[in-house]
Amino acid sequence: MNKRGRTNLTVLSRLLVFFSLTALLSGCASLGKGVAEAVLEKSENEDTRLCQVWGKPFAGIEADLVKKPGKTKVLFVHGVGDHSPGYTTQFLEKLAKELNLNVRSETQKNIDLITPLFPGKDLGNLRVTHLLNEQSGKELTFYELTWSVVTRQEKALLAFDNSGEYDFRRAKINGMLKKFSNDTGPDPIIYLGQSRLPILSAFSQSFCWMATGDWEDLPENGKHECMNLTDAHAEHIANDNYVFISHSLGSRITTDGMQRIASLLASPGKYLPATPKDTLSIKAIQALQNKHISMFMLSNQLPILQLGRELPEVAGQEKNYCDPKGTDYKKRMVNETEIIAFSDPNDLLSYGIPHEFAEKYIDSRLCAKITNVNINIAKIMDSFGITDFANPMEAHVGYDQDDRVIAMIAKGIGNPGTSSLIKQRCEFTKEIK
Repeated sequence: MNKRGRTNLTVLSRLLVFFSLTALLSGCASLGKGVAEAVLEKSENEDTRLCQVWGKPFAGIEADLVKKPGKTKVLFVHGVGDHSPGYTTQFLEKLAKELNLNVRSETQKNIDLITPLFPGKDLGNLRVTHLLNEQSGKELTFYELTWSVVTRQEKALLAFDNSGEYDFRRAKINGMLKKFSNDTGPDPIIYLGQSRLPILSAFSQSFCWMATGDWEDLPENGKHECMNLTDAHAEHIANDNYVFISHSLGSRITTDGMQRIASLLASPGKYLPATPKDTLSIKAIQALQNKHISMFMLSNQLPILQLGRELPEVAGQEKNYCDPKGTDYKKRMVNETEIIAFSDPNDLLSYGIPHEFAEKYIDSRLCAKITNVNINIAKIMDSFGITDFANPMEAHVGYDQDDRVIAMIAKGIGNPGTSSLIKQRCEFTKEIK
């Protein structure tokens, strides 16, 4: 969701909370304080929002920023709702500040994604920004995937419902809710249909561009396809650090995208048209198999988006694929996929990831390790005489602007470089087998 959409949603959600609570409290003469006074009093209280972390310690992005050779590359994948390139600007500025990256590229590179698998189809935009600190030598290349173009045309089917012919019949608040519903509700449904493969191809193309070279090697703009991962790219893959950040449906896309790449490596002809033999070289595959990849999932929805779907191609075989002594160890995709799943208990659309879920529903070839972050994004309200209420909309959309979330992505938890904010505000419980 872009900044304007987020602002409209925030205004809408506050109005809904205000009117709902006002209606509940109408006629209640026992209120000793006015509405405004109660809200102000609550806002001045100390921030005691929950932040609990269970799992393995993780280092965050900063640990590898000065690693030589190799570069750190981050890919952000958005969730439901129509997005335009640049939707991560506010998040990226906060992340850059946390990492002390005070220099950025004058312009961004914009690649219009295409693939021979879907000739002539626009798969979206990959917007790339380069950040660095000239004194320390730290640098980061940030890739922002916008796949909304794939679902935009299908969602146009509902445009009539937002037109004046229909919308004027609704109450204003309900009209705002209906527009929001028409923008966000169809995306998971569309993703389960014929648009799934184009969206996953957009992810694969983005990952391919991350793996083929550095900032200076990328095209400035225009339509381009990334197909070849050859011996020449093996060194980049071996030395670079890859990080994925996703929100809501974007986490399902990222996980499915990685599982699809795992299947592609095992059977190239399944997803690719006839291509030269060097499209996926042995050296490139071997370099990928030794990678540690981090995924930060904001408002994680993997459990609910698994409902009604088939099981992964390879599941419940972690020991075979991830243990060096396992029978299929040489067939793994990566050495380890570190998943850090953020969920607010008051976000009605997010879920933690139980370890049983990972074993059954995440492809064993990813060698996934799970850390769950149970964090209050929305404040618990204690106003108007009503306690224990948190705005579920704010709880769903606010992850990428929360200072604690950004500090954990930047500097991790349970390590010497952990941010002081996280040490003060979050509880960490280390889990061992």
